[in-house]
Order: sequence, then structure tokens, then C-alpha cells
Amino acid sequence: MELSDANLQTLTEYLKKTLDPDPAIRRPAEKFLESVEGSQNYPLLLLTLLEKSQENVIKVCASVTFKNYIKRNWRIVEDEPNKICESDRVAIKANIVPLMLSSPEQIQKQLSDAISIIGREDFPQKWPDLLTEMVNRFQSGDFHVINGVLRTAHSLFKRYRHEFKSNELWSEIKLVLDAFALPLTNLFKATIELCSTHANDASALKVLFSSLILIAKLFYSLNYQDLPEFFEDNMETWMTNFHSLLTLDNKLLQTDDEEEAGLLELLKSQICDNAALYAQKYDEEFQPYLPRFVTAIWNLLVTTGQEVKYDLLVSNAIQFLASVCERPHYKHLFEDQNTLTSICEKVIVPNMEFRAADEEAFEDNSEEYIRRDLEGSDIDTRRRAACDLVRGLCKFFEGPVTGIFSGYVNSMLQEYAKNPAVNWKHKDAAIYLVTSLASKAQTQKHGITQANELVNLTEFFVNHIQPDLKSANVNEFPVLKADGIKYIMIFRNQVPKEQLLVSIPLLISHLQAESIVVHTYAAYALERLFTMRGTNNTTLITAAEMAPFVEVLLTNLFKALTLPGSSENEYIMKAIMRSFSLLQESIIPYIPSVITQLTQKLLAVSKNPSKPHFNHYMFESICLSIRITCKANPDAVGSFEEALFMVFTEILQNDVQEFIPYVFQVMSLLLEMHKNEIPSSYMALFPHLLQPVLWERTGNIPPLVRLLQAYLERGANTIASAAADKIPGLLGVFQKLIASKANDHQGFYLLNSIIEQMPPESVDQYRKQIFILLFQRLQNSKTTKFIKSFLVFINLYCIKYGALALQEIFDSIQQKMFGMVLEKIIIPEIQKVSGQVEKKICAVGITKILTECPPMMDTEYTKLWIPLLQALIGLFELPEDDTIPDEEHFIDIEDTPGYQTAFSQLAFAGKKEHDPVGQMVNNPRIHLAQSLHKLSTACPGRVPSMLNTSLNAEALQYLQGYLQAASVTL
Repeated sequence: MELSDANLQTLTEYLKKTLDPDPAIRRPAEKFLESVEGSQNYPLLLLTLLEKSQENVIKVCASVTFKNYIKRNWRIVEDEPNKICESDRVAIKANIVPLMLSSPEQIQKQLSDAISIIGREDFPQKWPDLLTEMVNRFQSGDFHVINGVLRTAHSLFKRYRHEFKSNELWSEIKLVLDAFALPLTNLFKATIELCSTHANDASALKVLFSSLILIAKLFYSLNYQDLPEFFEDNMETWMTNFHSLLTLDNKLLQTDDEEEAGLLELLKSQICDNAALYAQKYDEEFQPYLPRFVTAIWNLLVTTGQEVKYDLLVSNAIQFLASVCERPHYKHLFEDQNTLTSICEKVIVPNMEFRAADEEAFEDNSEEYIRRDLEGSDIDTRRRAACDLVRGLCKFFEGPVTGIFSGYVNSMLQEYAKNPAVNWKHKDAAIYLVTSLASKAQTQKHGITQANELVNLTEFFVNHIQPDLKSANVNEFPVLKADGIKYIMIFRNQVPKEQLLVSIPLLISHLQAESIVVHTYAAYALERLFTMRGTNNTTLITAAEMAPFVEVLLTNLFKALTLPGSSENEYIMKAIMRSFSLLQESIIPYIPSVITQLTQKLLAVSKNPSKPHFNHYMFESICLSIRITCKANPDAVGSFEEALFMVFTEILQNDVQEFIPYVFQVMSLLLEMHKNEIPSSYMALFPHLLQPVLWERTGNIPPLVRLLQAYLERGANTIASAAADKIPGLLGVFQKLIASKANDHQGFYLLNSIIEQMPPESVDQYRKQIFILLFQRLQNSKTTKFIKSFLVFINLYCIKYGALALQEIFDSIQQKMFGMVLEKIIIPEIQKVSGQVEKKICAVGITKILTECPPMMDTEYTKLWIPLLQALIGLFELPEDDTIPDEEHFIDIEDTPGYQTAFSQLAFAGKKEHDPVGQMVNNPRIHLAQSLHKLSTACPGRVPSMLNTSLNAEALQYLQGYLQAASVTL
């Protein structure tokens, strides 16, 4: 695409259409942009638009499109074409910083993100002048520009907070510190001076405080990995100023908004984080400053109101105290009983209260409430921070703290008892207090793993939790119901099993509660209880114990999906999946109605899939229905196909990308259930599965390969007779996969199935070409994974067609090629093969080469006979060689750039491991002994003399053991 006005005009029109609410207009426009994004100059056209367009909407739209384009395409992935040409890359890097700095804030943010995406790949090696370009702008004095630089620096450096330590990372951080630390410190001091100069100018203060927030965030990122020498030398400057900012109060910066945190709150929150970082990681160096920070933050906590806008500040301030109180050398600050009482009274209890804002979230924004409360993304909530502080204090002062709180809990419960309808919030706080006191260590998977011995959890459960859940009205006091259910969930390992069994029918009835939070918690609690382990690796709660509840459980779970706000509730769907898995054949009588409801749901969500977890559990549930039913009655597979194929066809025709990998997995499962021939409905689909466009998406590759393997296992003869013209297409897929380092193993899965299943004459004409492709790949890029797969393949080929056929095909490609493969690949590398079936294939294949290949006995290949035997005994007896050359370590982990439906394996669609050797050979060691015996009988005297003169002593000893076990002699 040229940089012409006509193209700018076209692009503007299409961008406008992508904003249209009507999918009939929007989708074609999106498809058009997708189709041109590979063209040269496309990103430059977008940058030109966002700089020059007269319409603000187009500017913003171009900036978002540009950022997403960079996100998808900037990264260069090995084996895949470079999606942005070099000249465009150079032009983007040359223009993007000045363009970002001169743009309005809304666009600046998008471009700043784009710079950090490019920086992640190219900085510092391929973009050395980025830092100098940014630091030079600090001199401009224009805070719009300075904030642009700070924002970009923040998005570039914040990854230092969670990167693993490495030399590469250290040298990058050192480079950044050398260029950035001093200018940042000078900017910090200058900005603080400007704040006092402009103390009465509200609009100036807003800009300056935005800068200070970004500077404080950068401080955190640059100090996270280790304490840099520069910051240690300048600690006085930073900490004194941070401390005075914590105690600063300027009326002009206060906001009337009760919800949104203002600049002052955001700055103080970040400073609390910075202080906590130093207190935790660099306590020795920070010691002189600590007491004054504790005092300032304590005062902040005691004087800050309950409004939502202070939540982040209060929770970070409490987190600071929590991180200080559990360090042994700050213990003395908290030892006094009065201090502890005052912390409990003034900080912990007030911040455990269920506020009006929480009640509002519980009722009107339940999804967010559940995410915060259940999944622990409530890191920034006051309650979570107060809970962490309780845990921190209990480390050294468990007795006194438990004592202080027991008093509070009792008085709160008494208040509730006087008038439940009015005082229910007191009970909520009491339950929360007991939970935070009792839980010392918690995991998502197992709930509480370590509890406070001083709290009697079962007694509290029976006296205060069960009565709420036993009341007939499931819609009364929803917050307390949710608390009670959460209590069961958290303390499921501490509460005795008989109490859990009493709770199950109560949880099932709460699936009908109107409150989204309550019925979601009930589903989640059931799902967690069903995954608890009992003795002998069985589930704690058995299918027999669930028998009386099967019908009501299934009915209520599916009914819950029809409640307002829960039509795609992932917790309910996960509970359905887990119930099927636990109950097994007890669900068979209900399958007809269940599968109808699941297919209707599948059809509905396929119109616009938006909840990946929900969708995943839905497909898992479909797989479980199929497996459980067909295990009892294999002929039922037909009725599942009838129920599902119509929806599947629609999904494939409408190209619902998120669902296609799942559909292929379910189809594989169904096809593998068929015993004899392949049904015609599957054969009609076969040609479509070979279309290149399906193989472009990485998420489709594993399930498609499995589906083609299922076709080959069930219908190789049908394919050979009725679809022979499709064999080149099948091999084309293999050729594409084999060329990629990330997917070559999938190519081998397919090739192994072709060799094993297809009638030999149908692939005769292609065999030589297959080997040539494999050798080309070996020459161009030989990786450990490729060699392992290659070894399994040639041994499988040897088992299927014979050792002589293997030798002949190698030597027909190039003279003496067979010897080269033995010497350079099989003998030195066989130790790397892993996996039982894979090792067995290799052992049987090599045994055939040793004992059924005449050229091994009487040509120049004979010199390889003993080394090959020794390698085979090594495969049996030596530990697996799992060393991988350094540079290869990173091949497989490439997450494909940009959004692509990644492949999600369905656990319940799993296929059994297939052993192509099967019963033919049970014990490969004995098989080797028997085959050598046979060879020795055919060539009298040769074998023992070769063994005795050349095989090393240890290997010979092992071999004698095999011969004894097989009761044969040579």
C-alpha cells in the first residue's frame, strides 16, 4: 500500500465502519483491515492518520488499531514469516516517540503501550537510542511531554517487578539505571519544588502530582530486583521527600467524588508500596527511616475516612504495617499490649466492616464481587489487607491477638442476636474476623491448609453457620448465606466429614437462591467438596453417599443456569462437570435431558462466545456425558452424534474460532467410540479438514491432528479406496507441520498413523519423498525434539515394513545413507527417547535391524552391529538422557503473539495411549534375546564371537541376564 491520499481515505472509511454497531457492516470492515495488515506501509498509514486526521474519533480509532497491530505482529517468531517489513520497523521506531509526545493524552496512552510492546522485543539491543531520546525530553520543561515520557518508561520498566533474575535482566537494568536514575532523581526534586511554588494553583498541581505518581511507580520498578547503588546513595533525598508527601494535605487536591481516588490518594498509596518494598527487602539500609514511616502511616490510617476512594490507600497502608510486623527485627514496635489493642480497635475492626459500597457491589455488580472475594483478586480491598495484618500479627502475638478478637466476636454476635434484621452486618464482620484469625495458610486448591489451634472451627460452624443455612428461606440475609457457604468452602479440611455431608443438601437447595453471589458460592462449594481426596486416592465424598441427591443436584444446577445473571456462570458449569465426573453411571438416566440442555446452551453461546472458562467446562461436560454413557452402552454414540452434529456444523460454517478446537476434540472422542467402519457423515467432512486455512491457526493443530489420527485408525481402508485423491493433501499437512520447530512432533504423530494404518500400496509412491523431507529438515535445523520423534518414526517404519525395507529406502536416497543414519543418529541419540511406548517401539525396531537385516551381517555395515547393540542395551539400562542444548531450551515456550485461540486440552476427551507394537512384543528385553537366538541359529558361531570380542563387559552382563530370562542360549 502506498502512502497516498487515496489509501488514507480508504483506511478512514473502513476504520469508521469498524465502529458500527451493526455486525453486517462491522465484520466485513474488520476482515478487510485484517487482509491488508500484511502490506508494506500499512502501519505508517495508521500513524499518518492519527497525526493528521481532522476527526478525533478516527485519530483514537487509528491509535487503538495501531497498538493492536503491533501487539499481534511485532514479535518475530522462529519458523514463521516476519510480519512487518524491515523498512516499516525502522520508520516506526524513528517516528513513534515524538509522535506520542505531541499527541493528546488519550492517544498518548495507546502509543505509549505500543512503544513498550516494541521495547519488550527490541530494547536495548535493537533500539539503543530509545533511552537517550526519552531522557533528553526531561529538559523540555513541558509537563505534557514529561508525563508522556514517564508513562512510557513506566510501561517499559514495570516488567522488572516480575521477571526472573538473569544476567541479561541485570545488564538491562544497569543500562537503564546508568542513563535514567540521575535524571529521574533531579526531575523528582524539581517537581517537588514546583509543587511548593504552585501550591495555590489547582490546575498546575494536577499535572505535577500526575508526574509524582509516575515517578513513584518508576522508583518501585527500578528498586524491585535489588537495591541499586545509586538509590542507596540517594536514599536521604527520596525517603525524606516521600515522607513529607505522605503527611502533606492540600485542600486544592481534595476531590468531592466518594468513589474515585484522587491524585493525592494515589500518590500516597504508591509511597506506602515503596516503603513496604524497602521494609521487606532492604530492611538494614531502611532502618533509620522506618520509625517515622510507621508513625506517618499509622496517623494516615487513623485519620482516613471510610469512603471508597480511600480503599487503595488504606489497604496499601495496612499492607505496609502487615509487612513490617512479621519481620523479627521490628517485633519490638508491636509488643506492647496497648499497641496491639489499639491496632485491633482502630485499624483492623473498622476495616472489616461490610460497607454500603460492599452491599451495592454484592447486589448490583456480583461478578466483580465474586472475583474479588473468591479468587483473591481483592488484593486492594480493605478487608483483605486487614486480614493479612491479622495474619502478620499472629506470627509473634497469636495468643494476645486471639484474646482481643474473641471479645469482639462475642460482642458482635450478641448484637446480631438482639435484632438480626437490623444488625446482620455485625455477624458478617464476626464471621470475617473468625476466618482471618483461624486461617494461617491457604491455597486455592485445598482451602485452609494450616489453622490457628486457638479457634474451635467446628463448634463455630455448628452454632453460628449451620443455623443460617438451615433456615427454610434461601433468599433471606443473602450476605450471611454467602458468608456461611464460604466458611464451608474455606474450612472444608478442618470441618469433620459428617458435617460436610449434612451441608451438601443445604448447598444444593441454595443453588435456587435469587442472589447471584449465593447460588454461585453454592455451586463453587459443591465443586470444591467433590474434589476433596479421601483415603486410597478416592474422593472423600463418594457417588454412593450422593445417590439420594443425584436428581435434585442435577435439576438445581441446570435450573441455576436459567437464573437472571447466571446464564453463562462458569462456577455452575464447573460444578456440573465435577458432578458428572463424581457420579459416573448414576447420571445415565438423566443424560437425554442433560445433553439437550447442554446442546441448547452450546448453540446459544456459540453466537458470541465471551466466557472462556464457562465454554471450556461446558465442552468437558459434553465429553463426560459421552464417555460415561458409551462406556455402559457403546451403541449410544449415534444418538450423541444426532444431538451434536447440527450445532457442530453451524460452528464450523460460521468459523467460531474459539470453539473449533473443542469441536474437533469432541468429534475425535465420538469417532474413536466407533468400532468398525467410519460413518459416511464423517467421510463427508474429511476433505474440509485438510484445508490449509484451518492449519494456519496454532490452536487448531493438536485437536485436528488427533481427529485425522482417529480417521486413520477407524477408516484407513475407506480413505485408501474412496478418497485416495486426498492422500497428497494429508501428506501436505504433514509437510507443513514438519517444517515448524514448534509443531514438528504433531507432524510425526500424523505420519506415524499414516505408516501404521494405511494399506502399504496406498502410500508406496510417496514413501521416498517423505524421507527426503525429513532429511532436509535434519540438515537445516536439527533439534532434540525432532530427533526423538525421527527415531520413533524410523523404528515404527522398520516394525511395519521390515528392517531390510528400511535399509533399502535409505540407501536408495544416497549410497551408504543407512550406515550414516545408524552411526550419526541412532547410536549416539537413542538414549534421548522418552516415554514407555516410544522406548518400546525403538527397542523392537533396533532389534529387527540387528537380527533381520542381512546387510548388517556381511557388508561394511557389520562394524556398526556391536555399537548398535550396545546402544540398545543402554536404552534399556541407562537413565534417560534429558540434556537439551542451551539455545534449544526456548523453542517450545513461544506464546504466539497477539490474541489467538490457544489450544485448550479437554481433560475428559483424553485419548488412551496407543501402543502400535501391542501384544506382539510384551517384554522388549526378552524379545531381543529370542531374536538374537534365532539369528545365531541361522549364522552359527558368528554372534557369540562378535559379542565376546567387542561388547563391553557391563553390557555383556546385562545381555546374559536377558538370555537367562528368555531361557535361550546363543
